[in-house]
Amino acid sequence: MNSRQRVREALLCRKPDRIPKALGFFNQSFDAIAPTAPEDYFNLDVRFAEFDPPKNQNAFRRYLDRLPRDIHVGSQAQLRIYHEWQYHPERGRSRPLSSIRSLKELASYVLPDLSNPSRHAGLAKQVKHWHDQGKAVAGMPPHLGGELFETAWRLRGFENFMIDLVERAELADYLLEQLTAMLIENALILARAGVDILLLDDDVAMPTGLMISPSTWRRFFKERMARVVNSAREESADLLVFYHSDGDFTKLIPDLVDIGVNVINPVQPDCMDAAAIKRQFGDRLALWGTVGSARLWDQGTPDQIRSEVARCIHTLGPEGLLLTPAYDIDFAPFENIVAFIEAVEDQGRI
Repeated sequence: MNSRQRVREALLCRKPDRIPKALGFFNQSFDAIAPTAPEDYFNLDVRFAEFDPPKNQNAFRRYLDRLPRDIHVGSQAQLRIYHEWQYHPERGRSRPLSSIRSLKELASYVLPDLSNPSRHAGLAKQVKHWHDQGKAVAGMPPHLGGELFETAWRLRGFENFMIDLVERAELADYLLEQLTAMLIENALILARAGVDILLLDDDVAMPTGLMISPSTWRRFFKERMARVVNSAREESADLLVFYHSDGDFTKLIPDLVDIGVNVINPVQPDCMDAAAIKRQFGDRLALWGTVGSARLWDQGTPDQIRSEVARCIHTLGPEGLLLTPAYDIDFAPFENIVAFIEAVEDQGRI
């Protein structure tokens, strides 16, 4: 099997020739191996097609370029998207929509044009390039750190938006409808470009459980996410759908399966019981992630990483599993990343 076939078999809960691997659900960069891209250096099975970041931000780009190299502020592409939404938490400013109290005020706010052709003209070329190499390609719609829940609260402010969900449903519904329309348009762009996997993400959970009740998620988010999934699949019938949330979102899993999600991520082992999820949904839902706590990645040893990979393979594989770190690995020792790659390659063959 090539990588594209391998990933598809795994995410459809069938048995691949070996368990596929990645390093997350978006592109990673590590100065230790520059200028070689990590996905090529480690021969990962997934590539990521990306919209171009916003243009015409010369002053902000100069500000980013002047930052010392040892200051970690996130990727420049993500920060430029923040700037496009006028979202600047690092400057202590209020959220763009924090003062709005009426539908009339909300309707006057113009959302960024994330679907401008200049932002996605090269997507199909990216996808074809990686398909020609036998790689699976995933694509994420551009957003403000999360498609619906996260974008809405970042615009409104967390407390404001939580009150909206309880007391000002008309404001929440209006804003979420605008964000859903934007999301559908960009999901369709990715589907037409030929991606294999549509990446959807929204951090709706904490380590101890959901930030909102399951009934609130169903009231405001389930039908909207279903529309996104259905619209993208109408464009690309074989499209696989991925859903990410940090923390423990176990209570949403039946709903995610119901709307057609194929795979969940990152299934953090200190927050969720991956083995229990596998027993209940193993023929319908794949797992992407599962490996290690943040403490293990940052402070553990290579041997501990190898043991964790072995545990995941033994308890969760071989069907329906794509192994990646369950936490961001920006600060993990490089030898731990190498140990992860070697362990998946050595122990993941079926």
